[in-house]
Amino acid sequence: MFEFLSNHMRDAQGRLDSTRGLLCGLGAGVAEAVVVVCPMETIKVKFIHDQTSPNPKYRGFFHGVREIVREQGLKGTYQGLTATVLKQGSNQAIRFFVMTSLRNWYRGDNPNKPMNPLITGVFGAIAGAASVFGNTPLDVIKTRMQGLEAHKYRNTWDCGLQILRKEGLKAFYKGTVPRLGRVCLDVAIVFIIYDEVVKLLNKVWKTD
Repeated sequence: MFEFLSNHMRDAQGRLDSTRGLLCGLGAGVAEAVVVVCPMETIKVKFIHDQTSPNPKYRGFFHGVREIVREQGLKGTYQGLTATVLKQGSNQAIRFFVMTSLRNWYRGDNPNKPMNPLITGVFGAIAGAASVFGNTPLDVIKTRMQGLEAHKYRNTWDCGLQILRKEGLKAFYKGTVPRLGRVCLDVAIVFIIYDEVVKLLNKVWKTD
């Protein structure tokens, strides 16, 4: 999705500036949230909460999904959609904004300057760290909205307000340190693979 959007937003020289990179990342994040992330994250969070409850009711993955759909319909796999769209959209917007900015800085006046996978990995880790600090509060809200106690909140806004009133600002950054370690490595690897796949595709099907 990012490649599709960026191919329509590059300038005459084939460059993608930081602002357009942010918008393309936002579009990619929203599409990712609706098609993949929201249903998978909702099921994951429900499973985690169920397995840590005194009387777990899901016997396995397929049984759990079947029970969720039976009790709540497909809507049950899309709890917290608004929060997920906000979280995933901002997540990818931040990552691609930082990555595009760093790539443009590294390449200078030569948009075709090749990038070493190690450099890509370092830039990816920086982009991942920026996304963690930028949207961990939305990730906390999303997780609460998808859990088994999501019924306590009227909507995404109410969830955020309740967390702020009852637990304070620090609650929005719970799990930041472990998430930082995981996300930096994750994003670094993803961008390295992403760039190598694009290079491979360019040999048989031009993508940029």
